[in-house]
Amino acid sequence: MNDKSTEISQLGEFGLIERLTKDFPLVNPSSKKGVGDDAAVLSFGDKEVLVTTDLLLEGIHFDLRYVPLKHLGYKAAIVNFSDIYAMNGTPRQITVSLGVSSRFTVEHIEELYSGIRLACELYGVDLVGGDTSASVTGLVISVTCIGEAAKEDIVYRSGAKPTDIICVSGDLGAAYMGLQLLERENAVAAQSDSKVPFEPDFTGKEYILERQLKPEARRDVIKELRERGLHPTSMMDVSDGLSSELLHICKASNVGCRVYEDRIPIDYQTAVMAEELNMNLVTAAMNGGEDYELLFTLPLADNEKIEKVPGVKMIGYITEPSLGAAMVTRDGGEMEIRAQGWNAFKK
Repeated sequence: MNDKSTEISQLGEFGLIERLTKDFPLVNPSSKKGVGDDAAVLSFGDKEVLVTTDLLLEGIHFDLRYVPLKHLGYKAAIVNFSDIYAMNGTPRQITVSLGVSSRFTVEHIEELYSGIRLACELYGVDLVGGDTSASVTGLVISVTCIGEAAKEDIVYRSGAKPTDIICVSGDLGAAYMGLQLLERENAVAAQSDSKVPFEPDFTGKEYILERQLKPEARRDVIKELRERGLHPTSMMDVSDGLSSELLHICKASNVGCRVYEDRIPIDYQTAVMAEELNMNLVTAAMNGGEDYELLFTLPLADNEKIEKVPGVKMIGYITEPSLGAAMVTRDGGEMEIRAQGWNAFKK
C-alpha cells in the first residue's frame, strides 16, 4: 500500500469519482458520454440511451427514525428520474437493488416498494429488474434508471456560453429546512423522558417536509421548455446545492458566472424555518441540496420566452472564465461562490 495516503474527505465525492475514472477511456462506439454528467449517454440507432444510478445508504442518506419507508422508496426512484430529465431526456425503466439487514421484515420491504411503484406509475416508468442481498449495516438501496432522448435534444453541462442567462425552477432551500426540522424534532423526542409518545407539531411546515420526504422530478418544466421551443445550452438538477451545481456547469463549460442574491427563489416556509433556527437563509438556499430543481442556461435571445414559463426564474448570467463564479449581494458587492453543498465523505 502507498505510504502517502489521501483521505477521501480531501477530494470529496466528485473529486474521488474524477480521480478513479480519469484513466478509463471509452472504447465502444456506442458509448457517447461517460462519467461527468447527470447521466451516461449510449447510442443505439435513432435514440440515445441515458443511464444513471444512485446509491442510498441508511445512516448516510436517510434516517428511518423519521423517514417512512414508502416515502423513501418514492424518493429513491424520483432522484434517478430527475437525472434523466436534467439531460433533457425521458426516464423509461429502472432496476432496484437492495441490501437488507435482519431487522427488516417482508412487510417493511413491501412498504418500500409501494413507494417505488407509486413513482413508476405517476411518471410512466417500468421496473425491469434488480437484485437483493443480506446486509450487516442496515438498508442499502441502489437504483439505476434508463432513459432516452433524440441525439439533438440531449443537454450536457458543458454547453454554457458567456452572456447566456442562468435559470432555475421552483424554489431552493426547502428540502434542507425540512431536514433540519425533522432532525430537530427527532432529537427532542429522543431526549423526552415522558411515557407519552412525542408528537411533533408540523402545522404550517407541511411544504418543507414534503420537499424533503417526497420530492418531485421537474418533468413539467422540461415539457414547458419543449413546447415553447426552448433548448438549454447546459442543464443539471440541484441535488447537492445550487453553489456546487453552478460550479459544475462553470467547470464543464469553461466559463464563469454571476448570480444575484435577491433573485434566488425562496419559499415563505423556508424563510420562517431559517429564522426559527437562526440560520442564514441565502446560505441554506445556495448550499442545502436535495431540491431536485432544474438549473439551466439559455441564450440571451430567449430572455422574453423564458419569462413566460411558470415556475422558472432568471437568477444571473454566464461570464468569461477569467471573471470566476460569484454571487452579487444585495448591496452590490460580490462573494466568490464555493462548493459548500452535500459531500458524502465530509467528516
